[in-house]
Amino acid sequence: MKEKVYIFDTTLRDGEQSPGASMNTAEKVRIATQLEKLGVDAIEAGFPASSEGDFEGVAEVAKKVVNSEVVALARASDHDIDRAWKAVSHAARPKIHVFLATSDIHMQYKLNMSREEVLKSAVDAVKYACSLTDNVEFSAEDGSRSDPDFLCRVFEAVIDAGARVVNLPDTVGYAVPAEFGDLVAYVMKKTPNIDKAILSVHCHNDLGLATANTMAAIENGARQAEVTINGIGERAGNTSLEEVVMAINTRPTSFPVTTGIETTRIYRVSRLVSMITGIMIQPNKAIVGANAFAHEAGIHQHGVLQNPMTYEIMKPETIGLTSNRLVMGKHSGKHALRDHLKNIGYDLSEEELKQVFKKFKELADKKRVVLDEDLEALVNERVLRTADIYSLTYLHVTAGTTVMPTATVKMLIDGSEAVCTGSGNGPIDATFDAISRLTETRSSLLRFSVNALTGGTDAQGEVTVRLKEDDFIALGRGADPDIITASAYAYVNGLNRLEYLKNNPPRKAESL
Repeated sequence: MKEKVYIFDTTLRDGEQSPGASMNTAEKVRIATQLEKLGVDAIEAGFPASSEGDFEGVAEVAKKVVNSEVVALARASDHDIDRAWKAVSHAARPKIHVFLATSDIHMQYKLNMSREEVLKSAVDAVKYACSLTDNVEFSAEDGSRSDPDFLCRVFEAVIDAGARVVNLPDTVGYAVPAEFGDLVAYVMKKTPNIDKAILSVHCHNDLGLATANTMAAIENGARQAEVTINGIGERAGNTSLEEVVMAINTRPTSFPVTTGIETTRIYRVSRLVSMITGIMIQPNKAIVGANAFAHEAGIHQHGVLQNPMTYEIMKPETIGLTSNRLVMGKHSGKHALRDHLKNIGYDLSEEELKQVFKKFKELADKKRVVLDEDLEALVNERVLRTADIYSLTYLHVTAGTTVMPTATVKMLIDGSEAVCTGSGNGPIDATFDAISRLTETRSSLLRFSVNALTGGTDAQGEVTVRLKEDDFIALGRGADPDIITASAYAYVNGLNRLEYLKNNPPRKAESL
């Protein structure tokens, strides 16, 4: 029987540290339920000591998830560990994840601690966490730049203290595959009691080597991979779940191990995370990018038609992509919509379905057919949004080659109706001007991007904006067949997210 590589997903914790990618509690729960269906072994739901909002998000995920472990991150302090345990103690399978830096540069300049002090602190923290639960993981932050012998000493001590998993992170993405694989092999050989724990790895992508480093670690004995959906995360991101899983799935002779992932759910979870965070997936992204199974060169197309394996090393159906999709239209009823949404991963309540169905009928009147991507956008717009302080109720735009672009906007602000007219260099600029006047926002627009959700001239436009106010950065997203309306939705969504961040300010979590 093949050994199992456990998949530890940290999309909700490390992935959320992508600039502007903060999620509210409902969004975290929605992603967590899909990660559980995907089959991940552990869901790191957040860092409870960092903010009240993060504590609430972890606690709610812990209530909903049954099959996967629900993990809370904590620094090596009693306060953090207590908050972590309070957040996850009611989970079916709770876990505390304690971390402390072990590299000389971190010990000297960040911790101001000696090696012996770090060793004692790590052991004390793990012992305290183990007094609350027997399911504890310890991470040696900046492990890839730590002295290998000291790393082995720390791992041996924390395993003796009760840690079930010891994690070797490449915190700053500095490692290269050969040396990282060698380090993993060294730890496996030189840590006397390593057989009593699982060795995990957590790689960052600063040099674009996160997946390669993770696979090198697995080749050399690591049996847990810490990953995120779409590889999102701080700076250049983390190891991508879909890349690790599909590398194992596609190259079984090179990686004679297995995972518990239901690969046919990969694509829909990837789309959900992208929609909720507002972080677009680059077209050439491995596995889930729009071009991953596209073939433009004539010789490639001919080969694929004759035998897909000429240029496709995996079937698109393996990750949940299929051309045989049920098309929804204006004659589709509520029950059909409910069943189809459930089939693509959205199990909505009666009230949520009512909201989505109303917008679905409106969209079906504008488009001949409504595709899965359109439905996902509707769910995101009507169900997965932050609690709105601002909402758009009316938009009228005048623009053309001979007129000054103007926009009249009507909004609800904390339940009160307000109207304003703005002008600008174009219809979108005028719309944003009217909205900013109404909301009296001090935010600046850092980025504006447009994408078509589907093909065809009647496709919904998907707009993403990045807004900044003081030290807060928020991503806003909107979708509509009218690109100006989509832009207005995105801007308003971004402003709501900014308000959420200001009311629930996160304390910066250290990256592993």
